[in-house]
Amino acid sequence: MTENGTSRERYRAQVRAEIKRHAWEQIAAAGVPALSLNAIAKQVGMSGPALYRYFASRDELITALIRDAYRSLADTVRAARDDGAGLRGLAHVIRDWARADPQRYFLVYGTPVPGYHAPDDTTAISFEVMAVLLDACAAEAGDAPPTPFEEHLEAHREWAGGHPAPPAVLHRALSFWTRLHGVLSLELAGHFAGMGFDPDLLITEELAAR
Repeated sequence: MTENGTSRERYRAQVRAEIKRHAWEQIAAAGVPALSLNAIAKQVGMSGPALYRYFASRDELITALIRDAYRSLADTVRAARDDGAGLRGLAHVIRDWARADPQRYFLVYGTPVPGYHAPDDTTAISFEVMAVLLDACAAEAGDAPPTPFEEHLEAHREWAGGHPAPPAVLHRALSFWTRLHGVLSLELAGHFAGMGFDPDLLITEELAAR
């Protein structure tokens, strides 16, 4: 690779990072529906057509943001697992990640963007997160007769991304996922404000229930 080629690639990466930074600022101020490539172009000092050389469409920019968000979360939970975090520890790691940047959290776990369909590679990264959770659930699995819902999950496990977990583990992971994100969504949207309790303790209690 030539030095000029390396410089061009480095410059392109820098410009793309700046565009994404302004996109996150727009999303934080007015939400994803207000995301405007033309407005971002003005902020970075280029024309609209010039910006399209870095992101060919609004959907391509949204995809890049979603990919970055899922990659950040996948790397975070994997690092926590490697450091010995169990299921409850992972819950608090995910909560800390979400609270550090609520708009990033809501982009991947909030209301779907109207008219947008995420490509397969972003779904694959989300499966990495679920795989860590399934492994943690498997480590805590007990012996009990399968419930009707677990029998249902045996035939409806596409959301697990090919993980070989048995139905009881699928059930535990799905319960973990729905309880955690239910609490997080309410907390980050401000619905607990003024209620006087600690959401961190609520998450711990929710995850203790099976």
